[in-house]
Amino acid sequence: MTTLDPAIQHVFDTYSSSVYAKDEAAFLALYDADVHVFDMWGQWEYRGLEAWRGMVSNWFGGVGEVRVVAEFAQIEVSVHGDFALAHAILTFKGVGPDGTELRQMNNRMTLALQRKDAVWKIIHEHTSAPADFETGKLILNRQVG
Repeated sequence: MTTLDPAIQHVFDTYSSSVYAKDEAAFLALYDADVHVFDMWGQWEYRGLEAWRGMVSNWFGGVGEVRVVAEFAQIEVSVHGDFALAHAILTFKGVGPDGTELRQMNNRMTLALQRKDAVWKIIHEHTSAPADFETGKLILNRQVG
């Protein structure tokens, strides 16, 4: 596995730790004020940090006592000066208060990052999952092969 620039690795690590802790401030600090997000759930897009803040608040507040483990795999990053493009497979696991895994889903994530004052900020995020053309349903469990 290729070693990531520590500052970019920090983005992935903070994403995971802040989701688990439901730490909105730490999570949102990863994003630029003008972020543009194409999310999979509920709304076509979010423009700007304030719009994204509303979604994050609803997400973190809506899971109750469940903790969400966010695990990245197959991270690939291409850096070009102060811009970077990253993509990965992201697994979300819902974990109960006793540590029992309740459910999980996979999706694909692409991040466009820009370095501002030596800090990488997410300027664009796109999450997706393939759809079954017969049913129109998303395929949320990754099949390797």
